Amino acid sequence: MPETDEKKLDAREKNPVDLGGAESLTGAPRFYPNMDIWENEQGITIEAEMPGVDASGLSVDLKDKTLTIQGQVAPASGKYKPLKAEYEVGDYYRQIAISDAIDHEKISAKIKDGVLYLFLPKQAPAQPRKIAVISE
Repeated sequence: MPETDEKKLDAREKNPVDLGGAESLTGAPRFYPNMDIWENEQGITIEAEMPGVDASGLSVDLKDKTLTIQGQVAPASGKYKPLKAEYEVGDYYRQIAISDAIDHEKISAKIKDGVLYLFLPKQAPAQPRKIAVISE
C-alpha cells in the first residue's frame, strides 16, 4: 500500500496528576492536560488539550504568580451503552508559574473544540520620561 501525505493521529497517553494522597471531589481521575507554549514579542500563548470540557466546567485562577487550570468533564449521558471505550475520561489539572514579565491583569482565556487557549501578554516596558524637580 503506497504511503500518502496524510497526517497520522499522534495519540498521546494522558498523564495522571499526583494528588499527594488527596482525593478528587468528583471521583473521576485527574490528568495533566497536554500543552503547547509559544512566545512572541506580545506575549505567551498556551494551548492545552482538555477534551470533554466546556466553559462551564473550566476554572482558570491566578494566585501568587501561579496560574491554576482545572477542567471538569461532564458525565456522559445518552441512551446508548458503549460497546468499547478506549478514551479515558477524567478531569484536568495543571499549575504554571508566571513571571513578573507577564501583565497579570490582562491574561485572557477561551475554550474551543476541547482546546483551552490562554494568552499571557508581556508587560509594556517602562517608557522614558522627564521627571520634574521641585525646589523647596
